Amino acid sequence: MSRNVTVGLDGSPESRAAAEWAAREAKLRGLPLRLVHVWEPVPEPMAQAPLLGAETQQHWSERIPRETAEGLRLRHPGVHVEMEQIPGRPTDVVAEVAKDAELLVLGSRGLSGIGGFLVGSVGMAVIAHTDTPVVLVRAGEQAADEHEKDPVGIPSSATPHRPVVLGLDVDHPDDTVIAFAFEEAARRDTTLRVVHGWNLPPYFAYGLPADPGLNAELGRQDAAALAAVLRPWRQKYPDVEVVAESRSGSPAHHVVDASREASLVVVGRRVRRSPFGVHIGPVTHAVLHHAAAPVAVVAHD
Repeated sequence: MSRNVTVGLDGSPESRAAAEWAAREAKLRGLPLRLVHVWEPVPEPMAQAPLLGAETQQHWSERIPRETAEGLRLRHPGVHVEMEQIPGRPTDVVAEVAKDAELLVLGSRGLSGIGGFLVGSVGMAVIAHTDTPVVLVRAGEQAADEHEKDPVGIPSSATPHRPVVLGLDVDHPDDTVIAFAFEEAARRDTTLRVVHGWNLPPYFAYGLPADPGLNAELGRQDAAALAAVLRPWRQKYPDVEVVAESRSGSPAHHVVDASREASLVVVGRRVRRSPFGVHIGPVTHAVLHHAAAPVAVVAHD
């Protein structure tokens, strides 16, 4: 695997925001940034059509990636930016280049007026079929959005980073996902907020009277299980402040809620080798569509 951060570029506002985020991440990691511009070859009859024109083709195939790379070099001094153009189907090309990256970054269309993500078919397919960690970034995402507000309440990239949020499955914790979240928090010198949701007893579904004592005991047991999972990681990363939250209810809801004050959200995806279907999981799927911060999806066995 090459040591680089790769970003898929198509000229859209989403991909431009992804490129800016990827440049900041490349600087944090001390890695080069690889821009990959994917374009589908135009059939010959369409290429000769007057409405398309040579200038339009040149703009999309040459100017956008070149100008994007030049702008990133100016705005992110010290980051080595490479640019590559690859013809083919975006899903196939992006999934292939992801194999050579330490991290893949893609843009994601925002849900106007609702908030959160609307993950396109390319992003979903790539996430489902690559083992490389993938980060999705909304259009309009800016550096200041990842930082705490300054003393007068204005977002500023000069203030500390907001926490990194990890959605953790206590029943099936995976070292790859946990390590990724701790590393991201360490790079940002910020808090790691670990969120776990546990299900309420079945009697809630049937409208039976609640048992406060039982609920409290279940909460204590879950909090103890969460603490046990995190104990060796706290020792391994003593400089990372960890805030562990065990809450009853939907895990996806709690992670999405925490994303509103996060610089990055980290969730896992269990690898399934079947070539059919999109294997992402309900919690990760919901977080991808509704989180208010960039989302990193980390594949694990």
